[in-house]
Amino acid sequence: MPLLEAKRAIAIIQARMTSTRLPGKVLMDLAGRPALEQMLRRVQQSVHLDDVIVATTVNATDGPVVELCERLGVSVFRGDETDVLGRFHAAAIQAEADIVVRLTGDCPMHDATIIDMCLEKFREGDCDYCSNVVRRSYPDGLDTEVLTIDTLARCDREADSDYWREHVTTYIRDVDNPGDFLLDHFVGAEDYSELRWTLDTEFDLKRIRTFFDRLPDRFSWREALYIDPLFETLNGEEN
Repeated sequence: MPLLEAKRAIAIIQARMTSTRLPGKVLMDLAGRPALEQMLRRVQQSVHLDDVIVATTVNATDGPVVELCERLGVSVFRGDETDVLGRFHAAAIQAEADIVVRLTGDCPMHDATIIDMCLEKFREGDCDYCSNVVRRSYPDGLDTEVLTIDTLARCDREADSDYWREHVTTYIRDVDNPGDFLLDHFVGAEDYSELRWTLDTEFDLKRIRTFFDRLPDRFSWREALYIDPLFETLNGEEN
């Protein structure tokens, strides 16, 4: 059952250097700082999170991720590269989390207000899991998933396919899963789901650098919205 009275909420950012399409993307430069550092600075503005930690792998290639976290004073957990669910659960245990916010390191434009609103909806409801990824309305790159430590532990016990182990929360969301998780959905008033703000390719990197170069330090997601060329196109179509 949901831990409705739980007070310790921890954001865990999955990050590693060995991305297939854009290796090393989490440490690529965005306005003079590594992408992961920019993301950490933005997520740490949350008023509801008790801590933010990074979950990376035991591979030597992820040593630079650990070094960055140590320099920034950010807690880091190292675990298996392919069993991301096991790594994520172990990181949550280490952090003594009651509520876990799952984030991925390819979202340097994330906004703490989105995290806080999703956490508020989670705490106001009666659910095991709340996210903005099942029913999408926010730009890709603001993905937020909130779940109880009990839900995460159950996933770690029961999820037995490589796909579920790699993608952490798909066991909860998979339509073929016989489980009875209680889901809630954080959906915005307007649909911006066609906008892409995630860092996965060289093209994404160029676009995101434009945002960081043009916008003020620690800009809001709505400030980014109004300089996105695709948003201008969509808005023009609506009008």
